[in-house]
Formats: sequence, structure tokens, C-alpha cells
Amino acid sequence: MSQSFPKVKIYIALAFGMLAFGFGPNIVKFGAEYSAYKLAVSRTVIAYLLLLPVWFIHIKEQKRLNLPLTKLSAWEVVAGLALGIHFVTWIASLYYTSVASASVLVTFHPILMIIAERSLFKAKFPKMVWIGVLVSFSGSVLLGLFDQEPGATYSNPLLGNALAFTAAIIFAVYFLISRKIRQNSEWIDYVIKIYGFAALACILVMFFLDQNFNEFLEPKLLIIGLLLALGPQIMGHGSINYAVKFLSPTIISTLILIEPLIASIIAVFMFKEVPTIYSIGAMGIIFTGIALTWSKKT
Repeated sequence: MSQSFPKVKIYIALAFGMLAFGFGPNIVKFGAEYSAYKLAVSRTVIAYLLLLPVWFIHIKEQKRLNLPLTKLSAWEVVAGLALGIHFVTWIASLYYTSVASASVLVTFHPILMIIAERSLFKAKFPKMVWIGVLVSFSGSVLLGLFDQEPGATYSNPLLGNALAFTAAIIFAVYFLISRKIRQNSEWIDYVIKIYGFAALACILVMFFLDQNFNEFLEPKLLIIGLLLALGPQIMGHGSINYAVKFLSPTIISTLILIEPLIASIIAVFMFKEVPTIYSIGAMGIIFTGIALTWSKKT
């Protein structure tokens, strides 16, 4: 993008955001006894409640300066509902298929993103960006193949894979809408609305599919929800919501593929899970692809 932007702030925000994403899968492991819907509801609702006071302060400051308040748009409603459904479909996919298969399919979003940006927004990318996206995605595929659990069986792999791929499509739609909205909105104005409707979508899905509401009184679920809200939700998604105003969604989407690498490093210290040499090689390919993509960022 040609417009000037605060590079240092963006890179720092994305660095902390990617680190927060890496903690996500490891935090979820502590709450494996809870359904995907409860984890999705807890993270989105708590994130919304945590940001609500910040938004009220922002609104008060806007009124003090006699600045116009932003109105809710239909695009923000669609983006928020899409984000919530993305969370539900992605987490739910892990209950039917392998983590490896689901991870590979959900990371298809950079491919969808670069095609959509090129066709819908006529964005032009250097050849190195296209190569970087393909290389990083190839690394994700290899990582999925190497991380398959020998002899493991899953309840409905076809459904799980379909949910993971659906999550990738929905994320691409959500992120492209974010690109449009964020050009003319403040970060807190945008995320408070998006996270609110994301929480609503998760609550509605849980209401129809998992009505054991008593578990929300358990301290463990609330703590896990708080950690997911502070980490992957506010720091992780918050950083990409901030950066998408200044950088191409394709560039940011490719960077998100570094999550398995960071998550694996964290898992070594938290759970003593050492990746195989093949997995490390696949992570190296992902990192190489990201480096190629960002070497020619637009």
C-alpha cells in the first residue's frame, strides 16, 4: 500500500499478536473437557466485556471534543457474525478430525486472500509475494502430513475437514471486510462491534447445540476464557485488526501461518512436546515462505 503508516507500531503489535496466537492451542489443551462452543463463547464474551470500558472512555472523549460518533454499519454486523462462526467451525472441526488435517485446511486462507485481493480489489503483488504464499502454504501441508497421529481414528473426518475448510473461507471473507471497514474507523470502534457480534454468533450456536450452561460457573472455564480473550483474541486478532488498515490482508494472513511454529516452541516448555525433525523442517519452509512474502510487502 502506498499510504504512509507507523511501521514500528505495526510490527511491534504483530509480533506480540503472533506470540499470543502461539499460546492459543496450548491454552485450549487445558480446557479439552469443555465443548468447542463453550470455549468460543467464553473467549468472545470475556474479550467484549474487557474492551467495553475502553470503548466507553473513547466515546466520552469523542463527545468532549464534539467529534461525530461512528454508527453501526451492516458490514460490521456481517464481519462480526463471520468471525464468530469462524471460531465455532474451526474449534468444532478439531472434535471430528485430526489437529493436523484441520490445521492444514484452515491455513488455506492466504491462498483465498491473495486471489480475492487480486480479482476483487485489483491489487498487484510482486512475484515474490505469490511465491512466498505458495511456499508457506506448502510448509503447512507438509507439517500436517508429518504431524498425523499413527493409528489414530476420528469420529467423522469428512465433517471435520469440511468445517476446517469452511473456517478458512469465512476467515477470508471476514478479513477482506475488515480491510474495507478499517480504512475509515478507529481500532476500538471497530473491534468492540466486531467482537460483540462474534460473541452473539457463538452464543446462538451454543444455544442450539450445547445447552449445559452450568459449566460457565466453573472457575476453570472462566480462567481459560480469560486467557484466550487476553491472548489470541485481544492481542492476536486485535493486532491484525490494527494492522489491516495499513497492510495488505494477504501479507498479514500469510504471517498468521507462523502460529504452528510458535505454538510448537511453547509446547516444548509447557508440555515437553518436542517436534520431530520432519516437523521442524516443515516449519522452516513456512518461515521461509513468510520471509519471502514480507520481503516484497505492498
